[in-house]
Amino acid sequence: MAMSTENTHEFKSGSNLEKILKAGHFAFTGELGPPRGANVEHVIEKAMPLKGMVDMVNITDNQTAMVRMSSWAAALIAIREGLEPNYQMVCRDRNRLAMQADILGAYAHGIRNILCLSGDHQQFGDHPNAKGVFDIDSIQLVAMIKKMRDEGKFLGGAEIDGPPRLFIGAAANPFGDPFEWRVYRLAKKVQAGADFIQTQCCFNMTKMREWIKQANDMGLTEKTYILVGVTPMKSLGMAKYMATKVPGMDVPDEIIKRIQGVDKKKQADEGITIACEQIAEFKEMKGIAGVHLMAIEWEHKVPEIAERAGMLPRPKV
Repeated sequence: MAMSTENTHEFKSGSNLEKILKAGHFAFTGELGPPRGANVEHVIEKAMPLKGMVDMVNITDNQTAMVRMSSWAAALIAIREGLEPNYQMVCRDRNRLAMQADILGAYAHGIRNILCLSGDHQQFGDHPNAKGVFDIDSIQLVAMIKKMRDEGKFLGGAEIDGPPRLFIGAAANPFGDPFEWRVYRLAKKVQAGADFIQTQCCFNMTKMREWIKQANDMGLTEKTYILVGVTPMKSLGMAKYMATKVPGMDVPDEIIKRIQGVDKKKQADEGITIACEQIAEFKEMKGIAGVHLMAIEWEHKVPEIAERAGMLPRPKV
Protein backbone atom coordinates (compact mmCIF):
# COMPACT_ATOMS: atom_id res chain seq x y z
CA MET A 1 0.00 0.00 0.00
CA ALA A 2 1.90 3.05 -1.26
CA MET A 3 0.83 6.54 -0.29
CA SER A 4 1.16 9.39 -2.75
CA THR A 5 3.30 12.24 -1.49
CA GLU A 6 4.48 15.55 -2.85
CA ASN A 7 8.19 16.08 -3.38
CA THR A 8 9.19 18.39 -0.56
CA HIS A 9 12.77 18.70 -1.79
CA GLU A 10 11.89 21.61 -4.08
CA PHE A 11 11.33 24.13 -1.30
CA LYS A 12 14.09 26.62 -0.41
CA SER A 13 14.42 28.38 2.93
CA GLY A 14 17.18 30.21 4.74
CA SER A 15 17.94 27.10 6.80
CA ASN A 16 21.53 25.92 7.07
CA LEU A 17 20.27 22.37 7.64
CA GLU A 18 18.32 22.52 4.39
CA LYS A 19 21.43 23.68 2.50
CA ILE A 20 23.52 20.88 4.05
CA LEU A 21 20.97 18.23 3.07
CA LYS A 22 20.35 19.53 -0.45
CA ALA A 23 24.10 19.66 -1.09
CA GLY A 24 24.18 15.92 -0.36
CA HIS A 25 26.17 16.13 2.89
CA PHE A 26 25.46 13.70 5.72
CA ALA A 27 23.82 15.95 8.33
CA PHE A 28 24.83 15.97 11.98
CA THR A 29 22.48 17.73 14.40
CA GLY A 30 22.43 18.12 18.17
CA GLU A 31 20.08 18.92 21.02
CA LEU A 32 19.86 21.50 23.80
CA GLY A 33 17.34 21.34 26.62
CA PRO A 34 16.38 24.79 28.00
CA PRO A 35 16.87 25.34 31.75
CA ARG A 36 14.29 24.99 34.52
CA GLY A 37 14.47 28.73 35.06
CA ALA A 38 15.45 32.04 33.46
CA ASN A 39 19.20 31.40 33.72
CA VAL A 40 20.62 32.53 30.36
CA GLU A 41 24.11 31.36 31.35
CA HIS A 42 22.79 27.80 31.50
CA VAL A 43 21.84 27.98 27.80
CA ILE A 44 25.17 29.58 26.87
CA GLU A 45 27.09 26.90 28.77
CA LYS A 46 25.25 24.12 26.93
CA ALA A 47 25.71 25.89 23.58
CA MET A 48 29.50 26.23 23.89
CA PRO A 49 30.53 22.61 23.08
CA LEU A 50 28.03 22.45 20.19
CA LYS A 51 29.53 25.32 18.19
CA GLY A 52 31.12 24.13 14.97
CA MET A 53 30.20 20.54 15.82
CA VAL A 54 26.60 20.31 14.57
CA ASP A 55 24.65 21.70 11.62
CA MET A 56 21.66 22.57 13.78
CA VAL A 57 20.54 22.14 17.39
CA ASN A 58 17.07 21.11 18.58
CA ILE A 59 15.65 23.34 21.30
CA THR A 60 13.19 21.22 23.23
CA ASP A 61 9.70 22.41 24.24
CA ASN A 62 8.83 21.60 27.87
CA GLN A 63 10.39 18.16 27.39
CA THR A 64 9.04 15.32 29.55
CA ALA A 65 6.15 17.69 30.36
CA MET A 66 8.34 19.65 32.79
CA VAL A 67 8.22 23.46 32.82
CA ARG A 68 11.30 24.99 31.20
CA MET A 69 12.33 28.22 29.49
CA SER A 70 10.26 28.48 26.31
CA SER A 71 11.71 26.88 23.21
CA TRP A 72 11.56 30.05 21.10
CA ALA A 73 13.32 32.10 23.79
CA ALA A 74 16.15 29.58 24.21
CA ALA A 75 16.35 29.37 20.39
CA LEU A 76 17.00 33.11 20.19
CA ILE A 77 19.84 32.76 22.71
CA ALA A 78 21.22 29.90 20.61
CA ILE A 79 21.21 32.13 17.51
CA ARG A 80 23.06 34.81 19.45
CA GLU A 81 25.64 32.17 20.43
CA GLY A 82 26.24 31.17 16.80
CA LEU A 83 24.05 28.07 16.55
CA GLU A 84 21.19 27.37 14.16
CA PRO A 85 18.19 26.27 16.25
CA ASN A 86 15.47 23.81 15.45
CA TYR A 87 12.45 25.25 17.25
CA GLN A 88 10.40 22.43 18.73
CA MET A 89 6.66 22.92 19.13
CA VAL A 90 4.36 20.48 20.94
CA CYS A 91 0.61 20.21 20.49
CA ARG A 92 0.03 19.58 24.20
CA ASP A 93 0.31 23.18 25.38
CA ARG A 94 -1.25 25.47 22.74
CA ASN A 95 -4.28 25.87 20.52
CA ARG A 96 -4.01 26.75 16.84
CA LEU A 97 -4.15 30.52 17.46
CA ALA A 98 -1.22 30.45 19.88
CA MET A 99 0.72 28.11 17.59
CA GLN A 100 0.35 30.33 14.53
CA ALA A 101 1.22 33.43 16.54
CA ASP A 102 4.37 31.78 17.94
CA ILE A 103 5.39 30.53 14.48
CA LEU A 104 5.18 34.07 13.06
CA GLY A 105 7.10 35.49 16.01
CA ALA A 106 9.81 32.84 15.82
CA TYR A 107 10.31 33.40 12.10
CA ALA A 108 10.39 37.17 12.55
CA HIS A 109 13.30 36.73 14.97
CA GLY A 110 15.36 34.59 12.57
CA ILE A 111 14.33 31.02 13.40
CA ARG A 112 14.27 28.96 10.21
CA ASN A 113 13.60 25.35 11.33
CA ILE A 114 10.67 23.91 13.25
CA LEU A 115 9.97 20.41 14.58
CA CYS A 116 6.32 19.44 15.05
CA LEU A 117 5.59 17.10 17.96
CA SER A 118 2.60 15.83 19.93
CA GLY A 119 4.45 16.26 23.24
CA ASP A 120 4.85 13.95 26.22
CA HIS A 121 1.55 13.60 28.09
CA GLN A 122 1.29 15.97 31.04
CA GLN A 123 0.67 13.09 33.48
CA PHE A 124 4.37 12.19 33.14
CA GLY A 125 5.57 15.66 34.19
CA ASP A 126 5.52 17.92 37.22
CA HIS A 127 2.04 19.34 36.50
CA PRO A 128 -0.01 16.15 36.01
CA ASN A 129 -3.30 18.03 36.49
CA ALA A 130 -2.55 20.52 33.71
CA LYS A 131 -5.09 20.64 30.91
CA GLY A 132 -3.76 19.07 27.73
CA VAL A 133 -4.76 21.21 24.76
CA PHE A 134 -4.12 18.94 21.72
CA ASP A 135 -6.29 21.24 19.58
CA ILE A 136 -4.55 19.77 16.53
CA ASP A 137 -2.17 16.82 16.30
CA SER A 138 1.42 16.76 15.02
CA ILE A 139 0.43 15.78 11.48
CA GLN A 140 -2.11 18.62 11.32
CA LEU A 141 0.56 20.97 12.71
CA VAL A 142 2.90 20.05 9.84
CA ALA A 143 0.10 20.68 7.33
CA MET A 144 -0.79 24.00 8.98
CA ILE A 145 2.78 25.32 8.78
CA LYS A 146 3.04 24.17 5.16
CA LYS A 147 -0.18 26.07 4.36
CA MET A 148 1.18 29.19 6.10
CA ARG A 149 4.48 28.89 4.21
CA ASP A 150 3.45 27.78 0.74
CA GLU A 151 -0.02 29.34 0.40
CA GLY A 152 0.59 32.35 2.64
CA LYS A 153 -2.63 31.65 4.51
CA PHE A 154 -3.63 31.06 8.10
CA LEU A 155 -5.47 27.85 8.93
CA GLY A 156 -8.68 29.91 8.98
CA GLY A 157 -8.07 31.00 5.38
CA ALA A 158 -7.00 34.64 5.82
CA GLU A 159 -3.93 35.97 3.99
CA ILE A 160 -0.64 36.27 5.91
CA ASP A 161 1.35 39.49 5.63
CA GLY A 162 4.81 37.93 5.40
CA PRO A 163 4.57 34.09 5.38
CA PRO A 164 7.01 32.14 7.60
CA ARG A 165 9.46 30.38 5.24
CA LEU A 166 10.32 27.57 7.64
CA PHE A 167 12.04 24.23 6.98
CA ILE A 168 9.46 21.85 8.47
CA GLY A 169 10.40 18.81 10.52
CA ALA A 170 8.47 15.98 12.13
CA ALA A 171 9.34 13.08 14.39
CA ALA A 172 9.08 9.34 13.81
CA ASN A 173 9.33 6.37 16.14
CA PRO A 174 10.30 3.27 14.15
CA PHE A 175 10.15 1.14 17.30
CA GLY A 176 6.59 1.58 18.56
CA ASP A 177 3.83 -1.00 18.35
CA PRO A 178 2.34 -2.11 16.10
CA PHE A 179 5.62 -1.99 14.17
CA GLU A 180 4.01 -2.68 10.77
CA TRP A 181 2.10 0.61 11.00
CA ARG A 182 5.14 2.76 11.75
CA VAL A 183 6.04 3.40 8.11
CA TYR A 184 2.47 4.46 7.27
CA ARG A 185 2.55 7.07 10.04
CA LEU A 186 5.80 8.33 8.49
CA ALA A 187 4.05 8.48 5.11
CA LYS A 188 1.25 10.63 6.57
CA LYS A 189 3.79 13.14 7.89
CA VAL A 190 5.58 13.26 4.54
CA GLN A 191 2.24 13.72 2.79
CA ALA A 192 1.36 16.55 5.19
CA GLY A 193 4.55 18.38 4.18
CA ALA A 194 7.47 17.34 6.42
CA ASP A 195 10.73 18.40 4.77
CA PHE A 196 12.79 16.36 7.23
CA ILE A 197 12.22 13.67 9.86
CA GLN A 198 14.07 13.06 13.11
CA THR A 199 13.59 9.63 14.67
CA GLN A 200 13.38 8.41 18.24
CA CYS A 201 16.70 7.29 19.77
CA CYS A 202 17.78 4.16 17.93
CA PHE A 203 19.16 1.19 19.83
CA ASN A 204 17.37 -1.63 18.00
CA MET A 205 19.32 -1.72 14.74
CA THR A 206 17.33 -4.69 13.40
CA LYS A 207 14.05 -2.75 13.53
CA MET A 208 15.72 0.38 12.12
CA ARG A 209 17.10 -1.54 9.12
CA GLU A 210 13.63 -2.97 8.41
CA TRP A 211 11.86 0.39 8.88
CA ILE A 212 14.21 2.27 6.56
CA LYS A 213 13.90 -0.53 3.97
CA GLN A 214 10.12 -0.10 4.06
CA ALA A 215 10.50 3.68 3.73
CA ASN A 216 12.84 3.20 0.75
CA ASP A 217 10.45 0.71 -0.88
CA MET A 218 7.56 3.20 -0.54
CA GLY A 219 9.66 6.01 -2.03
CA LEU A 220 9.40 8.12 1.13
CA THR A 221 13.15 8.70 1.44
CA GLU A 222 13.07 10.42 -1.95
CA LYS A 223 10.51 12.91 -0.62
CA THR A 224 11.90 13.76 2.81
CA TYR A 225 15.25 13.71 4.62
CA ILE A 226 15.52 11.19 7.45
CA LEU A 227 17.85 11.88 10.37
CA VAL A 228 18.21 8.97 12.79
CA GLY A 229 18.30 9.67 16.52
CA VAL A 230 21.43 8.45 18.29
CA THR A 231 21.90 8.63 22.07
CA PRO A 232 25.15 7.54 23.72
CA MET A 233 24.55 5.62 26.94
CA LYS A 234 26.39 7.10 29.93
CA SER A 235 26.07 4.04 32.16
CA LEU A 236 24.39 0.71 32.79
CA GLY A 237 21.88 2.52 34.98
CA MET A 238 20.89 4.81 32.11
CA ALA A 239 20.55 1.85 29.73
CA LYS A 240 18.27 -0.01 32.16
CA TYR A 241 16.22 3.14 32.84
CA MET A 242 15.69 3.81 29.13
CA ALA A 243 14.79 0.16 28.55
CA THR A 244 12.12 0.04 31.28
CA LYS A 245 10.93 3.56 32.10
CA VAL A 246 10.91 5.64 28.89
CA PRO A 247 7.77 5.24 26.73
CA GLY A 248 8.40 4.33 23.10
CA MET A 249 12.01 3.29 23.69
CA ASP A 250 13.39 -0.06 22.51
CA VAL A 251 16.71 -1.06 24.09
CA PRO A 252 17.68 -4.65 23.17
CA ASP A 253 19.21 -6.92 25.83
CA GLU A 254 22.45 -7.08 23.82
CA ILE A 255 23.06 -3.35 24.39
CA ILE A 256 22.55 -3.72 28.14
CA LYS A 257 24.79 -6.79 28.27
CA ARG A 258 27.52 -5.03 26.32
CA ILE A 259 27.62 -2.09 28.73
CA GLN A 260 27.32 -4.45 31.69
CA GLY A 261 30.34 -6.36 30.38
CA VAL A 262 32.82 -3.52 30.92
CA ASP A 263 34.27 -1.93 34.05
CA LYS A 264 31.98 0.71 35.59
CA LYS A 265 34.53 3.44 34.83
CA LYS A 266 34.52 2.45 31.14
CA GLN A 267 30.75 2.24 30.65
CA ALA A 268 30.46 5.81 29.33
CA ASP A 269 33.24 5.17 26.82
CA GLU A 270 31.53 1.96 25.71
CA GLY A 271 28.29 3.90 25.24
CA ILE A 272 30.09 6.37 22.97
CA THR A 273 31.71 3.49 21.06
CA ILE A 274 28.30 1.93 20.40
CA ALA A 275 26.95 5.31 19.20
CA CYS A 276 29.91 5.77 16.83
CA GLU A 277 29.41 2.26 15.42
CA GLN A 278 25.77 3.11 14.74
CA ILE A 279 26.70 6.38 13.01
CA ALA A 280 29.20 4.53 10.80
CA GLU A 281 26.46 2.14 9.67
CA PHE A 282 23.93 4.93 9.13
CA LYS A 283 26.39 6.76 6.87
CA GLU A 284 26.28 3.76 4.53
CA MET A 285 22.57 3.00 4.85
CA LYS A 286 20.39 3.88 1.87
CA GLY A 287 17.69 6.43 2.69
CA ILE A 288 19.34 7.97 5.75
CA ALA A 289 20.40 11.60 5.27
CA GLY A 290 22.00 12.24 8.65
CA VAL A 291 22.12 11.64 12.37
CA HIS A 292 20.44 13.54 15.20
CA LEU A 293 22.71 13.22 18.24
CA MET A 294 20.80 13.40 21.52
CA ALA A 295 23.56 13.59 24.12
CA ILE A 296 21.13 14.04 27.02
CA GLU A 297 22.65 16.48 29.53
CA TRP A 298 26.00 15.45 28.05
CA GLU A 299 26.60 18.31 25.62
CA HIS A 300 30.28 18.57 26.64
CA LYS A 301 30.86 15.13 25.08
CA VAL A 302 29.58 16.17 21.64
CA PRO A 303 33.03 17.29 20.32
CA GLU A 304 34.54 13.93 21.27
CA ILE A 305 31.67 11.98 19.70
CA ALA A 306 31.78 14.11 16.53
CA GLU A 307 35.54 13.50 16.24
CA ARG A 308 35.36 9.75 16.93
CA ALA A 309 32.43 9.33 14.51
CA GLY A 310 34.33 11.09 11.71
CA MET A 311 31.79 13.90 11.46
CA LEU A 312 34.34 16.74 11.50
CA PRO A 313 34.90 19.22 10.03
CA ARG A 314 31.32 20.17 9.28
CA PRO A 315 30.77 21.39 5.72
CA LYS A 316 30.27 25.09 4.98
CA VAL A 317 27.41 25.78 2.57
